[in-house]
Amino acid sequence: MSIYYNEVARTFTLHTKHTSYQMKVGPSNYLFHLYYGPSMTDPDLDYQIMQYDRGFSGNPYEYRNKRTFSLDALPQEFTTLQQGDFRISSIEISNSDGSYSFNGHFKDYTITKGKYKLDTLPSSFATDRDTVDSLEITLEDEISKIEVTLLYGVFEEADIITRAVKVRNNGNGRIHLKKIMSTCLDFVNGSDLEIVNLHGRYGQERNFERQRLTHHIHTISSGRGSSSHQQNPFVMLCKENTTEDAGDCYGATLVYSGNFLAEVELDQYNQARLLMGINSKQFNFILNPKDVFEAPEVLMTFTDLGFTSLSHTYHDFFRQNMCESKFVHGERPILINTWEATFFDFDDTKLIEIAKAAKNMGVELMVMDDGWFGDRMDDNAGLGDWVVNKKKIRCGLNELVKQINDIGLKFGIWFEPEMVSEDSDLYRAHPDWAMQIPGRPAVRSRNQLVLDLTRKDVQDYLIESVNAVLDSANIYYMKWDVNRSVTDIFSNELPPEQQGEVYHRYILGLYRILDGIVKTHPDILFEGCSGGGGRYDPGMLTYFPQYWNSDNTKPIDNLKLHYGTSFLYPICTMGAHVSEANPNISITTKACVAMCGTFGYELDATKLSKKEIAECRRQSRLFKKYRPIIFEGDYYRLTNPFHPGNLSAWQSVSKDKKESLISVVVTNLTVNGPQEYILAKGLNPDWFYYVDQLDMEISGSALMHIGIPIPREIPEYTSFQYHLKHKRKSNK
Repeated sequence: MSIYYNEVARTFTLHTKHTSYQMKVGPSNYLFHLYYGPSMTDPDLDYQIMQYDRGFSGNPYEYRNKRTFSLDALPQEFTTLQQGDFRISSIEISNSDGSYSFNGHFKDYTITKGKYKLDTLPSSFATDRDTVDSLEITLEDEISKIEVTLLYGVFEEADIITRAVKVRNNGNGRIHLKKIMSTCLDFVNGSDLEIVNLHGRYGQERNFERQRLTHHIHTISSGRGSSSHQQNPFVMLCKENTTEDAGDCYGATLVYSGNFLAEVELDQYNQARLLMGINSKQFNFILNPKDVFEAPEVLMTFTDLGFTSLSHTYHDFFRQNMCESKFVHGERPILINTWEATFFDFDDTKLIEIAKAAKNMGVELMVMDDGWFGDRMDDNAGLGDWVVNKKKIRCGLNELVKQINDIGLKFGIWFEPEMVSEDSDLYRAHPDWAMQIPGRPAVRSRNQLVLDLTRKDVQDYLIESVNAVLDSANIYYMKWDVNRSVTDIFSNELPPEQQGEVYHRYILGLYRILDGIVKTHPDILFEGCSGGGGRYDPGMLTYFPQYWNSDNTKPIDNLKLHYGTSFLYPICTMGAHVSEANPNISITTKACVAMCGTFGYELDATKLSKKEIAECRRQSRLFKKYRPIIFEGDYYRLTNPFHPGNLSAWQSVSKDKKESLISVVVTNLTVNGPQEYILAKGLNPDWFYYVDQLDMEISGSALMHIGIPIPREIPEYTSFQYHLKHKRKSNK
């Protein structure tokens, strides 16, 4: 077992391959956090906790005569409420008498083999190759009878510890759950910690940001109804000297697609606390007696080997333990999406022309984007009417798909199920299905409204109507889009006192819909999208093996997008295409950047020259050759595009280190500048690798310590790809 309970010390110790995590049932059955870091065998690490009489830090009633015992200065595994701890809190409950209090004491525990499951939310899973144990610890408030169950999943080989929380009302009255965090991680010394987050905006998602903890509450959150373009549900805490290749680094990411909250507080004594869970904005969930609330899962990891090691841990875990789609490890076709080629102006004849031209580019899948349904001539009408627009698809969807298949391409289709146009048959029949606050005009965005996914009838309609289209033809791929934030938070199906549940119930409804569509079509490749990467999160990646990285397809901007995204998400999840953006940049360079992702095209194939078609065909062949390394290998960030420099470079290395691909884009040419070299990573120093672009064998040691010289006399934005293949061992 990877989970041990020491009955003498009353400590729980969780061990992964390289880390240990320890907590202790302390005095009066308070549960204290003792340690998370490199592997240790100590049965009890509570010697580090020093207690003093701290002014203005109160003492729980049972320690009213022991002024050195204050929860305001002790590291907790899950915080109390109103027991003298004034720091950020794991929970906020309004009890049946109106009081705000939770005084959780250790009640019992269970240790089991295998991974726990959540009933209402997606979560990670164990495979046959995993060694996984689960721990449940129950805390009880003896007065209110509220129970909090802390769930831990220990993936030993993966170096991942998962955490989730369940709240059960065992009292006699109704309670209001106003805040619930899925994880709490306390550090007895946080004075040298820094926080890393991925911020952004539409078209510029997941920018890397790093700052020193200061004595206030650092908040990273989304209150837009989704995980958002603006912040991603992921944080790292690292030491100030942590780099890509060395240093302590903690990661936490939330498996949830709605409003989230991550808080980090550096307190008055230089202790640090990290909390992560559902955002408490407009959150007020009612629990009647015997009701249980599940909070989403958090994936935690630690490494003392720097950012790259942490990224590799998450990348492997996402590929292995998050999404059950057969496409996670299978080959995925090179696609062309019709949006930037036609926008809304297309018919079946135009689509056939694009398909014929795309076939010559090496494309394997054509995706029909927005505009094929209802009375959808622009973005002002039709959303919600998931029936084929016969003015555009005159031959019918099934016949169109057959013709595309006869050309030799698979067929894909675009949906935006969560939205509705006011100019639609659906809205005219069911105006109450749209989110609108009674008596107030609804906020428009892209001239569309949000369907109330808290309603079962709306969920059932979407499952039935979308499945009807997917089952009507030989559809291989579906793109699931959502193009606005959620506002007008109100459900006609819920009474006034439950309107604080709408945000969360929306996400629960979304997951039920995805269960009814995605999981019932295992042979369809699903890709997520939210105006690009606006809901690119671990919750979505339990359903979608890939997600559209950004609506911004400019290759130089994508160097930053891919860089930031790669800290958590593997390359095989990043939807990336070659488009007509930046016409001054060659298709070769655009393709080089798009290969840091799933690779495809977003352009009008009928307008390409013969030379461009031939180059696309060459790039498609290269991607198919490199795809196993890119999708399954270890990814290395060789440069930081947010720092001044002349080059942007990255690398993929096969797990056996026998093959590698180094990609370089020259982003700035300086007159008469120094020679630039790119240092490889992750190779076997004792092997010689054949570098095909240089037509020579070079040792792994030389490639990692001397590097590859990058030519200077070239046009700006030139790209290079160096394919390395193991040839022989050194003679030493």
